[in-house]
Amino acid sequence: MKKRKFGLVLTSVLAASAILGACGTKDDEKPAKDNDNASGGDNTEETFSVAMVTDVGGVDDKSFNQSAWEGVQAYGKEHGLSKGDGFDYLQSKSDADYDSNLNALLRRDFNLIFGIGYMMEDAMAAISEENPDGQFAIIDAEVKADNVVSVLFKEQEGAFLAGVAAAKMSKSGKIGFVGGVDIPVINRFEAGFLEGAKAVNPDIIIEDKYTGAFDKADVGKITASGMFSSGVDVIFHAAGATGNGVFSEAKERKKKDPEANIWVIGVDADQYEEGKVDDKTNVTLTSMLKGVNTAVVDISNRAKNGDFPGGETLTYGLAEDGVKLADSRGAIPEDVQKVIDEYKEKIAKGEIKVPEKVEK
Repeated sequence: MKKRKFGLVLTSVLAASAILGACGTKDDEKPAKDNDNASGGDNTEETFSVAMVTDVGGVDDKSFNQSAWEGVQAYGKEHGLSKGDGFDYLQSKSDADYDSNLNALLRRDFNLIFGIGYMMEDAMAAISEENPDGQFAIIDAEVKADNVVSVLFKEQEGAFLAGVAAAKMSKSGKIGFVGGVDIPVINRFEAGFLEGAKAVNPDIIIEDKYTGAFDKADVGKITASGMFSSGVDVIFHAAGATGNGVFSEAKERKKKDPEANIWVIGVDADQYEEGKVDDKTNVTLTSMLKGVNTAVVDISNRAKNGDFPGGETLTYGLAEDGVKLADSRGAIPEDVQKVIDEYKEKIAKGEIKVPEKVEK
């Protein structure tokens, strides 16, 4: 299969504002009866249904899985579908759930099934081979099969901008990166962040640690505590729900010392609300956004319209508006934002090539 790059088709959708309360389980084999109908109407026989399986971070990780679920919900709302038979998700508590969850959604006859995260690569490869008539999509991994579309992002490009912001906003000259599992997608975040920080401050000191998990907020908190105690004043996390612990530690320290220069850069979704200390104080500097929700809607609509890009790899970077920094809401001053924008333009034009892995 040849890898191809596609520009992100920005489908006009209404962003879902909250995670739906109900959750299917891995044992569900029949469409759930749910009164939470996105449109208030019934699904028709022409329904093109979409569902997803989360990784272990969970659907409410305030990050990657949540963004994907918002995309599924937005697609459902756009087409007047009901949660349960028109769109749904299953949550994985461990990697052992991936196969069973994918199979459960197949038995419920969903037309398109998303696997969210690199960790689901093997399960998706197996399930797609066993079900050649099914349509599947995997985020952050590549599965070489005609009935699977693989979706990748140039995380390193967005993370480069996060590195620029962190280095420019640090007063101590020491910043940190907290990663989840040591896998290629997180390596791209790490490499871009380090490269961006060093581009604007070659002397910057960077503490760089992997927690080994995407679902351990307590480990994220301990890791952040050690970094802040060592003098780090800006931390960028790419750790899913583990990153929630980074925010918790930062908020506690900011509450104790309102004058402290303490910042967190969020990931995947806009994590501004996660950084809220009180009505006037917020420790979120910005967030490195991945257009997971928009990609989910785009691919779902293409599949519904008979244009399912099976066998292809879609890659979204700065040039395609697939990655970017969230609005800082005034946290980043204009002179620093100007520097960030200059680097953004150079990367989008191809004048700067951001590495995908840190050379160690």
